[in-house]
Amino acid sequence: MSADTPHVLVVDDEADLRELLVITLGRMKLKATAAESLGAAKSKLESERYDLCLTDMNLGDGTGLELLQHISLHCPEMPTAVITAYGNMETATEAMKLGAYDFISKPVALDRLRQLIEDGLGISNSEEPHEEEDNLIGNGPAMQDLKSQVRKLARSQAPIYISGESGSGKERIARMIHALGPRREKPFVAVNCGAIPSELMESEFFGHRKGAFTGAVEDRKGLFREADGGTLFLDEVADLPLHMQVKLLRAIQEKSVRPVGEAREFQVNLRILCATHKDLASEMTVGRFRQDLFYRLNVIEAHVPPLRERKEDIPALVDHILLRLSNAWETSPPKISGPALKALCNYPFPGNVRELENTLERAMTLCDGMVIETENLHLHATSLATGTVNSDADNSTLPERDAAQPLEEFLQDIEREEILKALDATHWNRTAAAKKLGMTFRSLRYRLKKLELDRDDGSE
Repeated sequence: MSADTPHVLVVDDEADLRELLVITLGRMKLKATAAESLGAAKSKLESERYDLCLTDMNLGDGTGLELLQHISLHCPEMPTAVITAYGNMETATEAMKLGAYDFISKPVALDRLRQLIEDGLGISNSEEPHEEEDNLIGNGPAMQDLKSQVRKLARSQAPIYISGESGSGKERIARMIHALGPRREKPFVAVNCGAIPSELMESEFFGHRKGAFTGAVEDRKGLFREADGGTLFLDEVADLPLHMQVKLLRAIQEKSVRPVGEAREFQVNLRILCATHKDLASEMTVGRFRQDLFYRLNVIEAHVPPLRERKEDIPALVDHILLRLSNAWETSPPKISGPALKALCNYPFPGNVRELENTLERAMTLCDGMVIETENLHLHATSLATGTVNSDADNSTLPERDAAQPLEEFLQDIEREEILKALDATHWNRTAAAKKLGMTFRSLRYRLKKLELDRDDGSE
């Protein structure tokens, strides 16, 4: 074998299993070294560099967990997977919390073992910087900590629970974890669990056979099989009904799914990431979320800080968002005045980055010229929508938001109403309406398209 051949350390106190692992690695054209105990493994790690480690949990003179702790201190860049007793999820979960990227249960299935090894070597080859790391805007302490955590989590195959308020960027974090990891060439499939009708959930997640039920006019693979080899991101996982939580837990543990109306199961190899703005621990306490599923999904938690806890990042976010919007509108990015930027930095942003994006998009639409002023931000309207009223502003003409209505929809309703008023007043002359609203014709045309108000009647 060449000097570039990946080198794998196999640690197990059972001679038969050690031999099986070494033979399998040899057939994969990999170099393998075996160690029969914890002490022997530590000795070999001191004298040789390895690209991957496979360890059993029982090592005679110690445990696989002790070896993981040693590896995390002395060679943290080396991916490690553990071999556990069948059904011992507690040990597997503890191993992943200590840094194992994945686990395999006895009796060892050779196809699953090969996939485990390929995943681990993929981690070894994904250490170079990736452009996806630049997508997290901000260099404050909170974001530096989060970026560092994301890089570490990308190396693991452990399920990740991403917590954070609505609009804070949980899906972006999930996409970064996927893009920085060994599965980045495979699919990333995101699903909002709260948006799927309860009666269709099993079919959406696991697929169905043609004719399995009324309306099943063709075979469907389902989300799990669509994400096979890659990552499945379950957003708003707390909204899953209890009966679906049971099925989801089984699919995760067995790494297989059975489509509705199908007699056989299909193996799947994917990573599960989940998120919710709710407190999963509280949902579990009151009985709305299963305890066993909670512990299976919440192996490692990544918390996305709200925007109000990283206000030092707001200027950089403003520049990034304005540049992105101007590129979409095919215009030059506007400037933002000092007082307007100060107002943004002092605002609590209950809707987080999503609210900041909506605020700036509205300000670009309403500003006169190429400078966004404080009055263009309409922060008093946003404050009213979230229950924080600016006493210096006249809010008497603003509608009240239904508590169940999302903030983004409420703000779009206000914008839609103002644009329709201007269009009605100008008999749908869009050039005149744009002037009345204090925006460019191009900006109005963009807003009409986004709000689905555009109509091809030839008027200008």
